[in-house]
Amino acid sequence: MSLALSGGETSKVPGCELCEQAGGVLILRTPDLRIIRAEDADHPAFYRVIWNAHVAEWTDLPPEQRSQLMRAVAKVETVLRDNLKPSKINLASLGNMVPHLHWHVIARFDWDARWPAPVWAPAQRTVADAAARLAVPLAQLDARVADALQTP
Repeated sequence: MSLALSGGETSKVPGCELCEQAGGVLILRTPDLRIIRAEDADHPAFYRVIWNAHVAEWTDLPPEQRSQLMRAVAKVETVLRDNLKPSKINLASLGNMVPHLHWHVIARFDWDARWPAPVWAPAQRTVADAAARLAVPLAQLDARVADALQTP
């Protein structure tokens, strides 16, 4: 496999769901990365920052691209904190199920279905229409995330 990381589009791997699909509701796509919102009813403010090129590990990226990716993660986190005032932000880059570099940025609330456990833990309570509990409607939040990523 050859990696041409600067454009992000030349190293797709057949069968990789993040190479073949957006990975959720597409918020913004640049040549190198994209921001999506996962469709998770229990955690409606769950975003992913996905490097477009098929890269499995953080250290596969050169330092300048690692910095670019983390700036994007930080911008998404900042928008979520400023607009939603969550109890906590969860950040994770696991890649066990999909070995394609991506970061999870998840606003967590003391009322969410799994709080304080991880989002993949069994639900501890039922929360009807979690998205309606957010301080900002999802469409507006998505627009603010996109705006933040387009601002230098």
